Formats: sequence, C-alpha cells, structure tokens
Amino acid sequence: MTIVASQPNASVNEVCQTWLDESACAALASALAQALRQRLESGGSAVIELHGTLGAGKTTFTRHLLRALGVTGRIKSPSYAVVEPHELPGHTVQHFDFYRFNDPQEWEDAGFRDLFAAPGLKLVEWPDKAAGLLPRPDLRLMLTLHDDTRRDVRLEALSPTGRAALADLNAAPTEGGPAHA
Repeated sequence: MTIVASQPNASVNEVCQTWLDESACAALASALAQALRQRLESGGSAVIELHGTLGAGKTTFTRHLLRALGVTGRIKSPSYAVVEPHELPGHTVQHFDFYRFNDPQEWEDAGFRDLFAAPGLKLVEWPDKAAGLLPRPDLRLMLTLHDDTRRDVRLEALSPTGRAALADLNAAPTEGGPAHA
C-alpha cells in the first residue's frame, strides 16, 4: 500500500507530496523558506519555476512562501503587472507571472535579464511563456490539480543550490511530518 504523501522511486533530487488541503501547501512553503533563508540573506540567489494549470495553486504556494520569508501586507498576483517585487531585510524577492506573454521576446524587451542577474529569489509562474530566455532554475515546482483541494506536488532540484535546499528541506520536519523524497 502506497503512503499518500509520498511517491515510490523518487530520486534524491526531488520531493513528492500529495496536498490534501491548503495547510499542506503552507507547510511545504514554510519549510522551503527555512531551507532558502540563509542563502538569500547572505546575498545569494535562487530561481524557482512554478508549473501547473490555472487554479493548480502556484500563486497560493507563492503567497505562503512569501509570508514564511517575512513579507507582510498585501501580496498581489503579478498577472497584469508581470512582476511584483518584495523587499525583505537582506534580500529581494521578484515574483513573475508570464501568463499573458504572447512572445518570449517580451521578456527581453521588458529588461528582465537584469532582474534575474541580481541577487535574491525569483519566483516564476508560467516560465514556458519566456521559453529559452530564462536562466536554468534551481528548483522546479510542478502542481497537478485533482479537485478543489487535492494536488500532487513534485519539487525538483536542478542545480547545487536546489539540491542543497532539498537536502535541508528533507532534514527538517514539517507540520505534517517530514518531507518525503
């Protein structure tokens, strides 16, 4: 019998979970914030791509992650603005949403190359809309929607920064128990 919160045969480069409610989303976001905090506050960078259909939970996860990192006040979706910056003590978070892009060249024309070159956390919804222009992400979050509350989640590390974050994530217990790799 398979445990609901884990997937068999997951590699050391990924964490797989099933979220049965929003509290599971918040728990993973909080654990990931803790795993990234020291790197970000010491001037490092991380890029996280968020994949999933409309309504899968990309923005909800991002809001929980931003809250866990210390963002206060209203957290707006960047659907129309394309990017929402968040200044935190010691680092910056840029939340991108490329859903409305029609041509990857729009990314270049908007000057986002400079934002991605700067230190801090970059959260990218709909990265496929800027195909070939984005840097390789450190982490890729893939959300599969099953119903109003249940999501299958795969968080994949694609760089040494991503692997270090997943190692820290796996070492730290979350609200629903340890993350499963």
